[in-house]
Amino acid sequence: MASCLRSFAQAGFRQKRLIPVFTRPFSIEERIRVKREQSIAGGGPKGAAKQHAKGKLTARERLELLLDPNTFQEYDAFVEHNCTDFGMEKKKTPGDGMVTGQGEINGRPVFVYCQDFTLRGGSLSLANAQKIMKVQDKAMLAGVPIIGLNDSGGARIQEGVGSLAGYGEIFCRNVLSSGVVPQISLIMGPCAGGAVYSPALTDFTIMVKDSSYMFVTGPEVVKEVLSEIVTVEDLGGSKVHTSKSGVAHLAVENDLEALSRTRELLSFFPLNNKDKPPVLSTEDPWDRECTSLSTVIPPDSTQPYDILDVIRPVVDDAYFFEIQPDFAKNIVIGYGRMGGKPVGFIGNQPTRQAGCLDINASIKAARFIRFCDAFNIPIVTFVDVPGFLPGSLQETGGIIRHGAKLLFAYAEATVPKIAFITRKAYGGAYDVMSSKHLRGDTNYAWPTAEIAVMGSKGAVNIIFKDKSPEEKVQCEKDYKEAFANPFPAAQRGFIDDIVDPKMTRRIICNDLKMLENKQQDTPWKKHGNIPL
Repeated sequence: MASCLRSFAQAGFRQKRLIPVFTRPFSIEERIRVKREQSIAGGGPKGAAKQHAKGKLTARERLELLLDPNTFQEYDAFVEHNCTDFGMEKKKTPGDGMVTGQGEINGRPVFVYCQDFTLRGGSLSLANAQKIMKVQDKAMLAGVPIIGLNDSGGARIQEGVGSLAGYGEIFCRNVLSSGVVPQISLIMGPCAGGAVYSPALTDFTIMVKDSSYMFVTGPEVVKEVLSEIVTVEDLGGSKVHTSKSGVAHLAVENDLEALSRTRELLSFFPLNNKDKPPVLSTEDPWDRECTSLSTVIPPDSTQPYDILDVIRPVVDDAYFFEIQPDFAKNIVIGYGRMGGKPVGFIGNQPTRQAGCLDINASIKAARFIRFCDAFNIPIVTFVDVPGFLPGSLQETGGIIRHGAKLLFAYAEATVPKIAFITRKAYGGAYDVMSSKHLRGDTNYAWPTAEIAVMGSKGAVNIIFKDKSPEEKVQCEKDYKEAFANPFPAAQRGFIDDIVDPKMTRRIICNDLKMLENKQQDTPWKKHGNIPL
């Protein structure tokens, strides 16, 4: 806790002493001043102290660090709830535990809402739900990203169905905004019950370690219904959701890092689905040779290598922003820049399950592809996949359905799609990983590529099952010579060229320039029926 608060101090934030005035003012100006001070104070110095004791920032401290200096313009600071049950008419505070408004991040506009846990635990009333709805509607109208900072005990029980109606309206706007403007959720405290579905509907979710959690039903309910004893952290902590459930995309150490990473992530996105991603200047030459790629693939095809050693040398300044690094580690997704322009990267990870596709990897990559496609971000894929992970757990878990999601996402995407087969591309997984057959724009193979229905040993055991072990050894060599190389695919035009690995960056930059104004028509439809 102490180290976290020291970090806050190092960030240059100074806690303001905001004490509400409760004397009865006589002029309109005085009433405005008092109400505004009460709204800014929230839960007051005691509430702020409790937040800091937990290693957390207050709502306004968070917004001050998230947004560019002096750009925050607040909305609805004077809004109060209308509940009269359970004595709530005597417990009214301007702002009602929700801070909303507009600001800028890196000079670009953004709408924000932030729950104030210091005031009634940040619980959602119909009034502060309407504040969220207003900025959601404004974000859609203006075509601007929206960021939600969640730190709430959930629905305000005293309001009953009014609070639930507020959630429903927020969820509906999350859905309508999807694919229109980027939506980012930060979980910086509790987020339980129905409240979890708003972050789940947004594009990216960032959780703070040790201080945030998400679950539909809490430990007490689980114990009562199932007689299962589980801690808050084990049920819905950041580790669970970033490594097992896949609900969250990043876990960070504290509030400061969450806000910093959010600013960083947003820099890759356009303002809306009609806008182009922002371009940053770079001194990294577009035609730089990546000499390390010439030796990155081991001579033994069964020996693993790190796909990040392929991606990082290719991108501008070796800077790669990985998404969901702890979930489905057998596939890597994230953002980098090529010639200053944002690009989405996907790569099978040979160090994990040999890079096989499984249920979680398919889901992880499919959703990433769909976001990139919705917001005009080109996709580059590095393929080294021996197939789909075999086994009864995968089959009964629905690998057919989930694997089809990845296939659907690649085939549906109309942004520029560039793929490099670095080593293995076996069976149906070859088709799925951005192949020419799924409308890939440019497809390349490195000289180390092996494109075949399956590996040589498996193929020989089927084709030459009656041969002796000695004969099979020779058959395996013959099979590798005939099929375990890029020539059969190149001869059929399924790959556009066999390229020198060190030229990979130059090729990508060239192709992105050529495909910059790509237009691809699809049959009219209300929407596709992706195998959810």
